[in-house]
Amino acid sequence: MKLYDMNMAPNPRRVRIFLAEKNIDIPMMEIDLIEGENLNEDFLKINPRGTLPTLELDDGSCLDESVAICRYFEELHPEPCLMGADALSKARIEACQRHMEFDGLIPLLESFRNSFPAFSERAVPGLPAEYKAIAELAERGQRRYRLFMKTFNDRLASRDYVAGKDFSIADITAFCAIDFAKMMKIELPEEYTHARRWFEQVSARPGTGV
Repeated sequence: MKLYDMNMAPNPRRVRIFLAEKNIDIPMMEIDLIEGENLNEDFLKINPRGTLPTLELDDGSCLDESVAICRYFEELHPEPCLMGADALSKARIEACQRHMEFDGLIPLLESFRNSFPAFSERAVPGLPAEYKAIAELAERGQRRYRLFMKTFNDRLASRDYVAGKDFSIADITAFCAIDFAKMMKIELPEEYTHARRWFEQVSARPGTGV
């Protein structure tokens, strides 16, 4: 078993934090997205979609979506529980996780892929690779992400973590988005005190240092 990822990318980082929270150690190999290593013939034999993260299983097959990989490990190692313990908590955490993904992470990545020079000719992840960057999508992504920060702060006014009282995969997704935004020079505003309290709390967890 081996995980192919890229250190700076939020989606692979989601899996690394998930594994760290569960104290699971597996071999990892860095793939350079910026240089297009994910589109090389050798990697495409492993994952024909050319996306990261990719988990190569012992039988040679692969899983290539962050949440699917996390679900696989959640089923193998249910403690600590990060994706819900019963029907209702599983549904609520999944809904919150999707909110963090669709409202926060995806707009941010849309902005990055459409503004970062190395992706000017491949603004969409994986294959097919020939998608030119569109400046308007970069601007729209930033607008959507800034709205997300406001609603995220409001959500945390009444709860410790994204999905309630317990840390979950929804917090991992939100953390990876907000931390990546900081790299893009987009900070949580000072007045968003609930979000900033949450970010400091999650940043202190051992898993988020990976």
